[in-house]
Amino acid sequence: MSSKSRARRLSPTDMIFLLSESSTVKIHVGALLILTPTEDSPAQWIRELLDAANHGKKLCPPWNLKLAHPDFLKHPAQSWVKDDHIDLGHHIRRVAVSAPGDTNALNTTVSRLHTRPVNFHRPPWEVVLLDGLADGRVAIYAKMHHALIDGFTGSKILTQSLSTDPNKVDAPLFLFQPTSSFNAPPQHNLWETANTQLRAAPRAVGALRNLWKSATQEHSETSAPPRAPKSILNGRIGKNRNFSTQQFSFSRIKALATAADATVNDIVLAICAGALRQFLQEMGQLPDEPLVAMVPVNIRPQGDPGGGNSLGAMLTSLATDIPDPAGRLHEIKRAMNQGKERLKKLPQAAMLQYSAVRLIPTGLQHFGGVGGWVRPQFNIIISNVPGSSQQLYFRGARLDAAYPVSLPFHGQALNISCKSSADGLNFGITACRDTFPNLERLADAMQTAFDELDALF
Repeated sequence: MSSKSRARRLSPTDMIFLLSESSTVKIHVGALLILTPTEDSPAQWIRELLDAANHGKKLCPPWNLKLAHPDFLKHPAQSWVKDDHIDLGHHIRRVAVSAPGDTNALNTTVSRLHTRPVNFHRPPWEVVLLDGLADGRVAIYAKMHHALIDGFTGSKILTQSLSTDPNKVDAPLFLFQPTSSFNAPPQHNLWETANTQLRAAPRAVGALRNLWKSATQEHSETSAPPRAPKSILNGRIGKNRNFSTQQFSFSRIKALATAADATVNDIVLAICAGALRQFLQEMGQLPDEPLVAMVPVNIRPQGDPGGGNSLGAMLTSLATDIPDPAGRLHEIKRAMNQGKERLKKLPQAAMLQYSAVRLIPTGLQHFGGVGGWVRPQFNIIISNVPGSSQQLYFRGARLDAAYPVSLPFHGQALNISCKSSADGLNFGITACRDTFPNLERLADAMQTAFDELDALF
């Protein structure tokens, strides 16, 4: 089979992610897994994993794919082609975390790794095995370009390496496990997507017309999506990244949500809102108007294996103008319920069009080169990715945390993403280092915000 026959065209959405790449804006996402080896020493566990990777099976799609035209990302016929000569030593390597090997040292190492762009002359991903942690644990940092895989699918594939069985000590890395997400011919996927959107268009127009009509008939302060204030969160970014983490007990979060008659996502947003209010106040940068968050919504049909990008979006107020934690949570609940009601008025297939309409101004700002120079449509992206409620293991090592590592861009200098794993709710905070050099203070403020809410109920 020739390279040409194996070519897989990029979808329009994936092509947009590729074209967004620049010297300062790097469109790769990542994950940080923290594990505790139960039998081997951390060094021995990593050596055995490296040996298994270097002498194991062949890489599975999409990890064996590279760009057909790496020197010209805007090539009109850009596609993925199979790389038959992959140097695993470049893609999978070991790095020691500098002393004292605590959380701050680990996050500093991840910040440095996440700053580096992917190499488009190779498959655009990396896996770094991190040792030297003070508590005898190990970490795995995985990085992949957003054009290759979206966060939903990446998280799903990453989980395939994990097991509920602590005795399964020979599991391969996710790179060597086949996934159904990339088996369908891309032409069929693109055609089906186009057909779905065309069929949804008449319903979308009608639904959007009804949505607009109902909005104009109601009070604007309770019906219209919130307007984002100008904020330091929405300036231009530099090339360096900063990363920090925070973790809470998921059972405590769920108990708090039940006591407050709220959802887990409401509590997540309230923690972020309280933390951002404190963090920006300390910087002298808190706007008088409430910050607005864009909350990604997975609109992939049930049973869809994933692959590519399929996300919707809603905008909601974070009520950061309200000093009282109880009042802030009440307003967040109201705003989230309002946003959900908007989406419920749309057919499922029309949600993508609605989300696209909501995000057009941000897209125009980014591709027009004015992101970070004009008033934003929203101030921050906050995403919550559900994970397994069971305790998971990888090659006998217990999974203690799984942190998303996201991407800042012009106009969005800070991102907060969280993912649940067993009884942990893990927050990954990714930012432009030039704008937010002391990001650990935001992580500390999250603990304060949670404690304030916990004291109320």
